[in-house]
Amino acid sequence: MTFKIGNERLIKVLPGASARLGSLLRKQGRAEHGALRVAVVGGGCSGLQYKMDLVDGPAERDIMVESGGVRVVIDPKSALFVSGSELDFSEDLQQGGFKVSNPNALVTCSCGESFAA
Repeated sequence: MTFKIGNERLIKVLPGASARLGSLLRKQGRAEHGALRVAVVGGGCSGLQYKMDLVDGPAERDIMVESGGVRVVIDPKSALFVSGSELDFSEDLQQGGFKVSNPNALVTCSCGESFAA
């Protein structure tokens, strides 16, 4: 399998997200090789939205970034949209969960779930 190694210029995992991801990967028995897959797919009110899944590791042609002690894998097409982003996690009851701060997002919808680049 061929994948590339990226760095935090592609995506940076902030401490809150790192702690939460580490916990989730340990619970699933994937602490050693598991990763968070971040993809950009069509949808949402602004045209693009993030899709995140826990996976066993990188797939063919993925870019893998180690940041904050966890691994993130991104396909090359999605990498164009997320470059320079930061991933954080919030415990907030209303707007909690994983959040991507993306400098490429020109427009975001009011619910914060989709964007346009």
